[in-house]
Amino acid sequence: MEPYTFCRLTPVVLDAQRRVDWPVHWCPGSWGAASLESQAFFNETGDLPCHFSNSRNLSLDELVIFWQDQNKLVLYELYRGQENPHNVHPKYIGRTSFDQDSWTLRLHNVQIKDKGSYQCFIHYKGPQGLAPIHQMSSDLSVLANFSQPEINLIPNQTENSNIINLTCSSTQGYPEPQRMYILLKTKNSTTEYDTVMKKSQNNITELYNISISMSFSIPPETNVSIFCVLQLEPTKTLLFSPPCNIDAKPPVPSPPVPDHILWIAALLVTLVVVCGMVFFLTLKKRKKQQAGPSKECETIKVEGTESEQTEKRHIPSVELEKTSTSNSSLCCPEHLFC
Repeated sequence: MEPYTFCRLTPVVLDAQRRVDWPVHWCPGSWGAASLESQAFFNETGDLPCHFSNSRNLSLDELVIFWQDQNKLVLYELYRGQENPHNVHPKYIGRTSFDQDSWTLRLHNVQIKDKGSYQCFIHYKGPQGLAPIHQMSSDLSVLANFSQPEINLIPNQTENSNIINLTCSSTQGYPEPQRMYILLKTKNSTTEYDTVMKKSQNNITELYNISISMSFSIPPETNVSIFCVLQLEPTKTLLFSPPCNIDAKPPVPSPPVPDHILWIAALLVTLVVVCGMVFFLTLKKRKKQQAGPSKECETIKVEGTESEQTEKRHIPSVELEKTSTSNSSLCCPEHLFC
């Protein structure tokens, strides 16, 4: 029988169903085996391709097809068109299905333990017994999506402190991520805070839980958005947490004035007003008192002057009266009225 050989054409391509396709065609000249890269997601289905071209249009009744893992445990066997579960290892029973159109074995409910190398064998069952006509190896890697990182703020015992204490965690992922860090964004800047990543692995599922703890200061005068970022392997994908927004602190108000201080201030103001009024009235009265005596003096002076003039005027009258009397006594007889 002429040996069958094959060549790999293009590198791996991840399609919408998370399947890896490696186009392969037959190449003349030698018998050999190629290793393909395949990816599967935790608890989902992985493809283990065989890429048999069947250029001679052989019937499944003429073939014996089986897959085995790196420990030589049989996953699936198709013997002359009939499934043969007797040679299948118990851990794979009920977990596989064969796609005859694509010559691909599908492994269901993939676990982290399923990662590794697998081989597909195809033998021709002829009159002279079994003859190997095709072999292919594939390396299966398993991924598990980490949960979205979640930030948990730890209350600060000191009020009005600008120090933020927080933890960030992401769970149920595989493989181990490269790093986890904090991004602090303000209107004008972005700051990255890195720290030691804590990890734990489940003994059964082999999935990782990741967390970090951190303390750092934030500017109180501006709004701040905090993100937790998980950088995955091997895709370098970044997973961001929902933002933790912290508003700028308002200006610190002046401490309230106690009530008794307000009362004292009111009394002082009232006292000042009363004293001012008393001073004003006293000053006004004093001015009036200064103006009163001067007017009395003027009145007395005027009256005195008038009296003197009256005296001056009366003195001639008296003299005249005396003169008149003397004259009358001289001129007028006593028995006559003068």
